[in-house]
Amino acid sequence: MEIQVSAEICKLIPDFKIGVIQYKNIVVGDSPQMVKGRLQLFQESIFFELENQQISDLPGIKEWRNIFKMTGKDPNRYRHSAEALFRRIQKQNYLSSIHSAIDINNFFSLQYQVPIGVYDQDLLKGPVVIRFGKEGETYIGLNGRSNSLEHLILSADENGPFGSPFVDSDKAPVTIHTKNALQIIYLRPSTEVEAANKLTKSLMNMFTQIHGGEASYIIIE
Repeated sequence: MEIQVSAEICKLIPDFKIGVIQYKNIVVGDSPQMVKGRLQLFQESIFFELENQQISDLPGIKEWRNIFKMTGKDPNRYRHSAEALFRRIQKQNYLSSIHSAIDINNFFSLQYQVPIGVYDQDLLKGPVVIRFGKEGETYIGLNGRSNSLEHLILSADENGPFGSPFVDSDKAPVTIHTKNALQIIYLRPSTEVEAANKLTKSLMNMFTQIHGGEASYIIIE
């Protein structure tokens, strides 16, 4: 599947980059106990670290908050998904296991402090474009609410927006029935290309170790 980044984003954020991974013939199911255990221990470790640190001061969280400001979205009202995870943990509202794909997604989002989206590729059509939301654009998010997409960085296919670093829509969620998936890592613009490749490849390898199948990735600047 072809992925493009709009010229408007590149102009406003010259170092903008995403990691894109495409998976084929995967098997999504209950997470192995190893994954569940690591996710729980990691959250407990983060909770104790946050006793002496502001979430908004964490490098990845701060950088994506600044991106939201640049695009015209109030980061206090529209908290990107990685920040939302950290704020849940700060309240000891720990993430419970959903299924293997979401658990791995959340683990890496916490580890690298960046938003990551994973989608059922068979529910998407045509090329995917990363662009700014237009006036009046909305979708029903996985949070169950109608979300304004104006000025928000989002991902869209031929049928319109389906995801963003804020909250994904209910159009193409990964489920236990998903066989082919698309994963988008909203990398920190300050990340060097070599580090971006290493991060993306690490996520891809762990994902395929759990889910099987085949995968390929690319960094799009």
